Amino acid sequence: MCGGEGTRLRPAVGDTEKPLVEINGEPMIDRVVATLQASSLTTVAAGVSPATPETAAHLTEIDGVDCIETAGDGYVADLNEAVGRLTTPVVTVAADLPLVAADHVDRAAATAGEESLTVCVPVSLTTALGVSAETTTEHDGTTVVPTGLNVVGSEDGQTAVWEDSRLAFNVNRPGDIDAVERWVDRRDRTNR
Repeated sequence: MCGGEGTRLRPAVGDTEKPLVEINGEPMIDRVVATLQASSLTTVAAGVSPATPETAAHLTEIDGVDCIETAGDGYVADLNEAVGRLTTPVVTVAADLPLVAADHVDRAAATAGEESLTVCVPVSLTTALGVSAETTTEHDGTTVVPTGLNVVGSEDGQTAVWEDSRLAFNVNRPGDIDAVERWVDRRDRTNR
C-alpha cells in the first residue's frame, strides 16, 4: 500500500511522496518491494493513488511489480479497492514499514493460512524505540500497535503480537525517520 498523502511527514520531507522518502539513502518503497520479492509470495502489486504519481512512475521501473490505481479515498478504502482486484488471501504491507523482512512476510502468511491477520507490536516497544504510535488497541490485556503488515483472508481475522523492533518502525512523522535511521546505524556499527 503506497497511495497515502504523507501529510504528517511534511514539511520535513518537502514535496517528496511518502513511499519515496529515503531511509539511509534508499526509498522506503524500494525496501518493501525488495522484501516482498525475497519472500515466498508469487505476486507483488502496489496500491497507488492520485496522491502518489511519482511513486507509481518509480514502481513501473521495477521488474515484477504490478501497480493498482486506487481512488485515494484513505488507507482502508484504498486497501479494500486493491484487495478486491486480487485473489485472497493477500498479504498487505504499508510502504512506510521500511524494516519489514521476508521472514516477517512468510511468517504472517503461514500464521494466517486462509484467515485474515493483523500483525501488531506492543506499544511499549514503540515507546522504547522512540517512534510514534498512531493507532493503538487492546489485545489480551496488552496495548498494541498495528504494524502495517496484514493478511486479508476469506475468514474472520486474528491478531498476532510480535515483539520485533523491525516491525515497530512505521514511519508516520519526522521523528520516526530519525529513530529508524539511528536504529539502522547502530545495528550496522554492531555488525561490523
